[in-house]
Amino acid sequence: MKPNSGTLVINIMNGGKAEAYEGVYQCTARNERGAAISNNIVIRPSRSPLWTKEKLEPNQVREGDSLVLHCRPPVGLPPPIIFWMDNAFQRLPQSERVSQGLNGDLYFSNVQPEDTREDYICYARFNHTQTIQQKQPISVKVLSMDSLNDTIAANLSDTDIYGAKPVTERQPVLLTPTGSTSTKVELRGNVLLLECIAAGLPTPVIRWIKEGGELPANRTFFENFKKTLKIIDVSEADSGNYKCIARNILGSVHHVISVTVKAAPYWITAPKNLVLSPGEDGTLICRANGNPKPNISWLANGVPIAIAPEDPSRKVDGDTIIFSHVQERSSAVYQCNASNEYGYLLANAFVNVLAEPPRILTPPNKLYQVIADSPALLHCAYFGSPKPEIEWFKGVKGSILRGNEYVFHDNGTLEIPVAQKDSSGTYTCVARNELGKTQNEVQLEVKDPTMIIKQPEYKVIQRYGQVSFECIIKHDSTLLPTVIWLKDNDELPDDERFLIGKDNLTIMNVTDKDDGTYTCIVNTTLDSVSASAVLTVVARPNPPFDLELTGQLERSIELSWIPGDENNSPITNFVIEYEDGLHEPGVWHYQTEVPGTQTTVQLKLSPYVNYSFRVIAVNEIGRSQPSEPSEQYLTKSANPDENPSNVQGIGSEPDNLVITWESLKGFQSNGPGLQYKVSWRQKDVDDEWTSVIVANVSKYIVSGTPTFVPYEIKVQALNDLGYAPEPSEVIGHSGEDLPMVAPGNVQVHVINSTLAKVHWDPVPVKTVRGHLQGYKVYYWKVQSLSRRSRRHVEKKILTFRGNKTFGMLPGLEPYSSYKLNVRVVNGKGEGPASPDKVFKTPEGVPSSPSFLKITNPTLDSLTLEWGSPTHPNGVLISYILKFQPINNTHELGPLVEIRIPANESSMILKNLNYSTRYKFYFNAQTSVGSGSQITEEAVTIMDEAMASRQVDIATQGWFIGLMCAVALLILILLIVCFIRRNKGGKYPVKEKEDAHADPEIQPMKEDDGTFGEYSDAEDHKPLKKGSRTPSDRTVKKEDSDDSLVDYGEGVNGQFNEDGSFIGQYSGKKEKEPAEGNESSEAPSPVNAMNSFV
Repeated sequence: MKPNSGTLVINIMNGGKAEAYEGVYQCTARNERGAAISNNIVIRPSRSPLWTKEKLEPNQVREGDSLVLHCRPPVGLPPPIIFWMDNAFQRLPQSERVSQGLNGDLYFSNVQPEDTREDYICYARFNHTQTIQQKQPISVKVLSMDSLNDTIAANLSDTDIYGAKPVTERQPVLLTPTGSTSTKVELRGNVLLLECIAAGLPTPVIRWIKEGGELPANRTFFENFKKTLKIIDVSEADSGNYKCIARNILGSVHHVISVTVKAAPYWITAPKNLVLSPGEDGTLICRANGNPKPNISWLANGVPIAIAPEDPSRKVDGDTIIFSHVQERSSAVYQCNASNEYGYLLANAFVNVLAEPPRILTPPNKLYQVIADSPALLHCAYFGSPKPEIEWFKGVKGSILRGNEYVFHDNGTLEIPVAQKDSSGTYTCVARNELGKTQNEVQLEVKDPTMIIKQPEYKVIQRYGQVSFECIIKHDSTLLPTVIWLKDNDELPDDERFLIGKDNLTIMNVTDKDDGTYTCIVNTTLDSVSASAVLTVVARPNPPFDLELTGQLERSIELSWIPGDENNSPITNFVIEYEDGLHEPGVWHYQTEVPGTQTTVQLKLSPYVNYSFRVIAVNEIGRSQPSEPSEQYLTKSANPDENPSNVQGIGSEPDNLVITWESLKGFQSNGPGLQYKVSWRQKDVDDEWTSVIVANVSKYIVSGTPTFVPYEIKVQALNDLGYAPEPSEVIGHSGEDLPMVAPGNVQVHVINSTLAKVHWDPVPVKTVRGHLQGYKVYYWKVQSLSRRSRRHVEKKILTFRGNKTFGMLPGLEPYSSYKLNVRVVNGKGEGPASPDKVFKTPEGVPSSPSFLKITNPTLDSLTLEWGSPTHPNGVLISYILKFQPINNTHELGPLVEIRIPANESSMILKNLNYSTRYKFYFNAQTSVGSGSQITEEAVTIMDEAMASRQVDIATQGWFIGLMCAVALLILILLIVCFIRRNKGGKYPVKEKEDAHADPEIQPMKEDDGTFGEYSDAEDHKPLKKGSRTPSDRTVKKEDSDDSLVDYGEGVNGQFNEDGSFIGQYSGKKEKEPAEGNESSEAPSPVNAMNSFV
């Protein structure tokens, strides 16, 4: 026995035989308070005996007969597992015809020639000893009827009648169990196995029923091709008669198995430990049931209570021991034994008589965590004698807890049935009896529940598509959730097509096997939630088949069909199409459609059509392939039922009327010889109808008509059997001609330098000679008033639809002379132009100077050269030059402004500081205002004397060394700046620029209601980026001609109904020079040297 333990170890690894330890063992634990005993423990050595030697005769059996190959394994402990294999250790295939019984025998309901073999081997596997025993091979030879007839013929004379009967079918006969009835006893809670194996040809099918009842649901299973009925966890209610029925086409046979379920003893009430204080009363109850009913016996400290020391405080009453006025000497361990022929139960109960003050066994400050709206159980395990009373408090100075919102359990547990967030806090449990009191605090935290706020949804997907299920969760921030996806309550297939994301599951390239239910399970340490959705893989339906025509009449027929497979997507409707083999063979037309629940339809027919029909099934995925065509059905001829549609009269020339219509389709003719009667007369004139009958065409031309007058027109169909109903009349017009007059009183109102409004009077309606489509305005620039030079005339056109009398002319150039004229437009073309109207646009602001070049730098002067604006847009009155110095710390100095006459193109700027960088801002002005500015930078040269001193110093050795050190330091600083810039850091230069803004361009305050930011995309980029200007210091601006935004209709533009222009104009201007918003390029080496010296 192990030290400090009750475990008994039997070790035979180093010698000894297991048989020597075979027997029944029982453990007894004893101290001064009493003795407890264990259940009986039976030890039996395992056995795996060998098969007995036996001589096995070959089995010869006729084809179709039944056969049983007996295994008869040796008796082992525990019983072996039986299976049949061949010499190659391959399991023999089993089926409804050939199967292994519960006893291990191999049953053939009927043998076939392929059953012939010499290696039917029965194996017995003894799992406990890990050995396999093998029976000698059994030989089976099946005699077919052909070989049997040959054998008989060889042994009989020619005069004998011979020949074995052919294989005949036989009624079922039970191979096991035998007879018509049998019995079976099984214990409660075990697995009930009932078996029926039958012989017969064809192979019988087995069916099971329970007489007078149903087979228990969820516990019934069929095994061994339904030859074995399996019922798990049987109870007394499963007792009864079970019938197996074996049936083939020749008849049936049955067997009734009477099942009785017995029961080893099982507890109803097991005795429980009892703690009593001196003088108290108590009871021990031991109740058990079984079949047959078990006997109850009591022991005290392992001794039958009848011979145990007497105790005046106890009284035995069957399954109950009653204690009255117990004393401390009454403490003992009592055993209850309940037994019948199928087993026994043994339970120990300790009766402890003692006087103890209360003790709380639950650890102090224990933390309980629960989910909101769920029960919270706060434990207060206690001990004491007499039994303590338990009270609960919340908080440090809380009152005692009472009320319906709490449940107080006998074991001291406090239950809060529906915990809320405000239930969190400290709870105190107080236990008291007459010997004292104690208390313990526990903590309760109520967490937010885990929720799936976006659940996976039912999805229908086509094969080879992609589908995604969402599972978005919300959880308590202190809980860590895990998400698991299942398919049909099992793990997802190990397939790379399944992609699990943070909030979703995606299935790529969906196949039919992906059908099923997908479940998202979210687990935390406190709760678990799940949501499921079904995935249905669908496809287009299969085509209908077996089309049939019935109830043939002249104008109707009934069509019926059988639907094809809907492929997981219900058929929503059927589309019926027809083919007219007489007029359009091979062309299928839509006839009608019916709901998907309908498989017959009554079809309306037209005369003189050779019909064939086909049906197409439609579901949500798409249309099926068409069915095979039905048989043909030819209807009789009749008058036309309808006339041509879309009749129109439109002239192609000023003196004709072209009458057109849509001809009837072949089946609409209702008979042979389809023609049309075309009739017309001038409207509002008392004329008779003029008619003509034409062949099956779709156009007729009436010549010699007046220009653009209305006509009444009708077209009627007829065939060899007669006319269609009287047609309705339509109104048409003869041909149009060009308008005769031009619009008059053309006036132009100039709105601003780029926009003008033109007015005109409408022309008389009679002079339009057609459908009025609108007016066209032709306008073009004659010359620029500032240059007095003509250029190539490019006319522009704006079209105004309808009867408009005004329009807007956008995109005009300032300070220019224009001409325009107006023309009326009809369906034939344009009329004559109105006289040219001349108008002029006022001045505008100029564009920026074409270039600014700074040359000839000296100690105190710079030469500036510039080009006039490409688009002066008026008379230039002057140029404005502003400039300011930039010091070595990139700060901008005071701004100086100079006005220059407009006729100048260069100037020398004097009295500048030597070796100083300047920034220049330059723009032109007209009387309207200043134009866009152009910017440039330049540097004056150094003082020659200072330069010579620098040369002298530079020849000194100490200066050369100092310069090398400075260069190295500058290199290090540049590297650091480069790294900071790449990391998004802010340069000191930028900070200084932000601190010194241009006094003339300060950001406006918010309370002014004006803009608070200034930027210039072109002028200021060189300073902000620190890039150099071109080597020739010339900045050229691209020409910026105002583009014409087409406002009219057609090619040139569009107007609103009121003639106003649709769109906006915006122009870009150079900003004013800035002092604080700019950053300069790095100073030149000369400046750096001056700065150092």
